[in-house]
Amino acid sequence: MIILKLNNFPCQDTLDRDFFIGGEVMKNYKFGYARVSTEEQVLDRQIDMLSEYGVNQIYSEKMTGTKRNRPELEKMLDRLSEGDTVVIESLSRLGRSTKDLIELMELFNKKKVNLVSLKENIDTTTATGKLLFTLISAISQFERDCIADRTREGLSAARARGRKGGRPPISSELIDKAKRLYDTKEYTMSEIEELTGVKRATLYRHLKK
Repeated sequence: MIILKLNNFPCQDTLDRDFFIGGEVMKNYKFGYARVSTEEQVLDRQIDMLSEYGVNQIYSEKMTGTKRNRPELEKMLDRLSEGDTVVIESLSRLGRSTKDLIELMELFNKKKVNLVSLKENIDTTTATGKLLFTLISAISQFERDCIADRTREGLSAARARGRKGGRPPISSELIDKAKRLYDTKEYTMSEIEELTGVKRATLYRHLKK
């Protein structure tokens, strides 16, 4: 049986990820993702591990994990479809933070995409891996519910004391700092908010002035 990769031939970009086997398009693609944080580091070890696993295509980049703009990761995410598998050397290569990692895993779960992390021996095609997905999603939802509960309780307590809900005014110094961080294009809105306390709506309002 002859197997031909479609991307060896002129075709639409939206289809070049598939295989033709016996005239039928085959799905369930295995995408590898490799990343190092600096130009001085090499990707060889990660790429060798992904190739040995048998991925069909590897996306790699030299980019610090704290930067939101990771073009190769975005390309891979755009091409994922149900039944695909993302293979990584370790979880630290994928997520910028624990929050970011959870959001990516929730995205995979929503798209019905599997995740394999070689270092941690995680494989969501197995029963144990599926349980991990479920637990992570549950923990994430629990955290959101706790934040919402604390907010409601805080507002209720403030009203009982005769105070209205709302945030205190943000100083001009913090707003200026947030604008400078935004201009570097190296920080996400969530990271800017965490560093300065300036909410994204407030920052956007001041950026338009």
